Amino acid sequence: MLVLSRKLNQSIQIGDDIEVKIISIEGDQVKIGIEAPKHIDIHRKEVYLSIQEENNRAASLSVDLLSQLSSQKK
Repeated sequence: MLVLSRKLNQSIQIGDDIEVKIISIEGDQVKIGIEAPKHIDIHRKEVYLSIQEENNRAASLSVDLLSQLSSQKK
């Protein structure tokens, strides 16, 4: 993991298209702004993990449903 220090209003550039900027620092909370192309999904980590879990659950249900439907046709 690359660890960088930034101060208020400083940025980090990721590739050509993504900029992460420190917007404010209040106590132990840091607000960041992210500029990125619209086709790039940006989520908080806990939201991303929840989405992945839900997708895995849905995919599993789909496989089970397809198996059930397939066995009913036979």
